[in-house]
Amino acid sequence: MNERTHELYTSKKPTTMTNSILFILLLFTTNFLFANDKKINKANLNEVTVYQNGAQLRGHISYTAISGINEIIIEGISANIDPKTLQVAATGDVVILDSKYALFHPKVTHKESAKEVKETQLEIIKLKDSILYISYDLSDLQNEINVYTETKQILQNNGLMKSHGKVNDSIELLQEALELYTNKMNELNKKLSNLRKSHNKLQRVKEKMNERLKRLKSHLGSIGNNHSKQQAIPRLTVTLSANSSSSGRISFSYLASGAGWNPLYDIRSESSQGKIFMNYKAEVYQNTGLNWENIKLSISTNNPYANKTKPELNPWYLSYIEYKNRIVPNRKGMGGNKNLYNLNSMPAEAAYNQGFYLEQISEDEEPAMQANQFTQVVTQLVSAQFDIDLPYTIASNGQKHMVLVQNSELQTNFKYYSVPKIDQSVYLVAEMLKVDELQLIPSKANIFFDGSYVGETYIDPTTMNDTLYLSLGKDPSIQIKRRLLSAKCKEKTIGDKIEKTLAYTIEVKNLKSSRVELVVQDQVPITTNDDITIEKIDFGKGKRNERSGRIEWNLTLQPKESKTIDFEFRIKYDKSQRINI
Repeated sequence: MNERTHELYTSKKPTTMTNSILFILLLFTTNFLFANDKKINKANLNEVTVYQNGAQLRGHISYTAISGINEIIIEGISANIDPKTLQVAATGDVVILDSKYALFHPKVTHKESAKEVKETQLEIIKLKDSILYISYDLSDLQNEINVYTETKQILQNNGLMKSHGKVNDSIELLQEALELYTNKMNELNKKLSNLRKSHNKLQRVKEKMNERLKRLKSHLGSIGNNHSKQQAIPRLTVTLSANSSSSGRISFSYLASGAGWNPLYDIRSESSQGKIFMNYKAEVYQNTGLNWENIKLSISTNNPYANKTKPELNPWYLSYIEYKNRIVPNRKGMGGNKNLYNLNSMPAEAAYNQGFYLEQISEDEEPAMQANQFTQVVTQLVSAQFDIDLPYTIASNGQKHMVLVQNSELQTNFKYYSVPKIDQSVYLVAEMLKVDELQLIPSKANIFFDGSYVGETYIDPTTMNDTLYLSLGKDPSIQIKRRLLSAKCKEKTIGDKIEKTLAYTIEVKNLKSSRVELVVQDQVPITTNDDITIEKIDFGKGKRNERSGRIEWNLTLQPKESKTIDFEFRIKYDKSQRINI
């Protein structure tokens, strides 16, 4: 081995070792990069719970993770998300380290931005050249218009045309002059009209080019600035830690604004069946920015944005009010200080209802209550949720979609009611029981009787008990008549009082072939004046409500049966006064 060969050998040996080290480092780096690989996944929206205000969106993705730290990026998230309501769960041999929501602003690369700038600048140059050439054409047209206009003025100002010629001018000469004038004026007017049309047309083209130039210049200045804002992408980033390669599913849910539903009821009565059905419908709308496609839909009566705090009663302290009385300054003793006050206790009658009070506090007295002591305790409210078994597709466009929530047969009693003092007719009324079990919320209700629309009513469960009364209209098969019994009506004066007796009779007849139950309602007056008294003489089997003065008779009428109700009462009042009866 000569010296040259030895040098070549010794130089190759460390090179081989260096390559081995670089190969090991490359493998380690590759493994580290893959462990931190960020994978973008499109979310699959599969369930939505719509509240009266807002919606709970639930979705999932499938993931594959390798050993190490993995960042899973999920797109297809609503921009109306409330981040604090985000919940994430995962299956597989992984640990969820973090989950967060953010808006991703894609930025135009320098190469793409430079290309767009170059193309825009080139278009601006071409457009400026076109505007310049059109300006030249407009100038040429205007020059022609000016020449023809001046020619026309010369022709009009000719002395012969203005009758400034000599008296002995021949008729032939005059005729030739008029013919020349007519031909030339027509020719000039036609040329001027065509030139002006061309000028106006080119002028409009130039104006449009200038508008286009203005937009291009504005776009050139905004390249790379506003592009990212216009295309912000909502993203959910989930960070997973895996000891080994793993796969599974990531499920997530969050509350989004821009969605809701309004209730609507259809009340249907079938006379042949003697039953009443209620269709509970929801008008669902959404503007969440995501189209809901073939999702499982649920309707909830809950409002997640409503106040969920139960008020707490704090101690109610009672004490005397102490007023600040201004002290008149003593010029000798107090100098110029005009902001001095004295606390004087008021009499015992000045006790006042306050949550706290102002008083001089000694060392052994309790301090006044602070604002942090007026706290409220959170309690969960009860609501109803209706799961819809059918898949629904609702676009994010704000349009209302009618969803049938529930169809219920109501437990119903049918009764006839009449108020003959106001209307001498009998009305069929359905008493729908246990309506509170339907979890209704206030809304309008359409009424259908035997398939025909008869009107609408308003259902407000907050102001009614468990029974809903629904009037289905008049029944001419039951006749009723109310008359004043003049023979029993009397009026007499006793001392300083007038006694007035009033009597009425109500006649009812059932023309139906079946038995009916009828409630007849009438009234006697009530008063808050102690000088006026109303006395019962005879109400028969009627029951009077002392507070309202209403009297009710419950009648059972057999087929073709007639009944009569008589009632009588007396009013006493001061004879020097008049009453509104």
